[in-house]
Amino acid sequence: MAAPGQHPRPSSAPDEPPASALSPPPLPSFPSFPPLVDQHCHGVLRAGPGRTSFEGYLTEAHVPSGPDGGSDGGRGSCAPFSYFDTQLGFAVRRWCAPVLGLEPHCRPEAYLERRAELGTGEVTGRLLRAGGISAFLVDTGLPGPLLTPGELAETSAGEAHEIVRLERLAERAADTARDTHAFLGEVAEGIREAARTARGFKSVVAYRCGLDVEPSPPGASRVHASADRWLSTRAAGGRLSDPVLERHLLWAAVRTGLPLQLHTGFGDPDLRLDHCDPLLLTDFIRATAPYGTPLVLLHCYPYHRGAGYLAAVFPHVYADFGLTLSHTGARAHAVLAELLELTPFGKLLFSTDAYGLPELYLVGAQLFREAMTRLTSEWVGRGAWSRSDAESVTAMIAGGTARRLYGL
Repeated sequence: MAAPGQHPRPSSAPDEPPASALSPPPLPSFPSFPPLVDQHCHGVLRAGPGRTSFEGYLTEAHVPSGPDGGSDGGRGSCAPFSYFDTQLGFAVRRWCAPVLGLEPHCRPEAYLERRAELGTGEVTGRLLRAGGISAFLVDTGLPGPLLTPGELAETSAGEAHEIVRLERLAERAADTARDTHAFLGEVAEGIREAARTARGFKSVVAYRCGLDVEPSPPGASRVHASADRWLSTRAAGGRLSDPVLERHLLWAAVRTGLPLQLHTGFGDPDLRLDHCDPLLLTDFIRATAPYGTPLVLLHCYPYHRGAGYLAAVFPHVYADFGLTLSHTGARAHAVLAELLELTPFGKLLFSTDAYGLPELYLVGAQLFREAMTRLTSEWVGRGAWSRSDAESVTAMIAGGTARRLYGL
């Protein structure tokens, strides 16, 4: 993990709001929430985005929107509608505006103006600290000018640990290896080194070739042939999508015993959603069971009930709700309730999948707390759960299970 770096912060913020605006949203009296562990997230942008780029981080689409029809160098061109007009966009204005000294549900234009006025460093610090997240497990495999785990920890006054993305590790090795033998050696050494320093691994095999992969580890000769073929045809900076090499990476990670996070469910248009149902992993899950390596199914939506089933019947399978609660917004409680139908309570983990915008950490945290409060209050109120059980389950999901799983 990179050592903590210096994140630029302005010496004073313009038009400082009351101190209460800088505090986290008030916590409910029941259930009580410990500091959260975000078990899957990404870095925050170093520079503030323009409107088009900002809206691009409110959607999984490649084409962000903007009312002016122009582009500010963000993630794509504009569309004739706004991604502020989504569950996530509404949640940003509801929960983040007060932390910046604005009224909840202020106009998007007012929100972005205030954001620019305060400056990136001030906004990032306020929103990260307001989320009530004490530990971050950071997938460092995404590109862009993002804060390192060390800088994220410094800015949030929390702790941060690296999760190594397998595909990015292999792609970096391919960039420098002189031949196939050297490439496979660099991959093996990279995984060994990561196992000494990181808290886990992450795979986006769902994006690259789908989750319906052969469950067994590929033989050495087949791995060498696939690597040779990929390296000989790969363009500079090309992505790994070979199914044999993906299986090789998955099994190398499984053998380390560290938690392996697997993207499942919805994401950007690079994936085929019907190829991302976690139930497609059933044979792989069964094959890895003797190793006991924790497999953490990320996001899962709209297949979250199937993910809950897998967590219920396989001891080494866990599930999280990642970007799901943020994108379902006012309906987050309904999705969380469905996850809690079958998922053993000690096998469900909080995460935000925040990427780029510090707003996404706060929104993910607050929607989880709001949904959990609504559900536990209802279930305790009708006698289905006891208060002490509700407190215990909340603590496990909020961070207790993640601390145990990742050795925090």
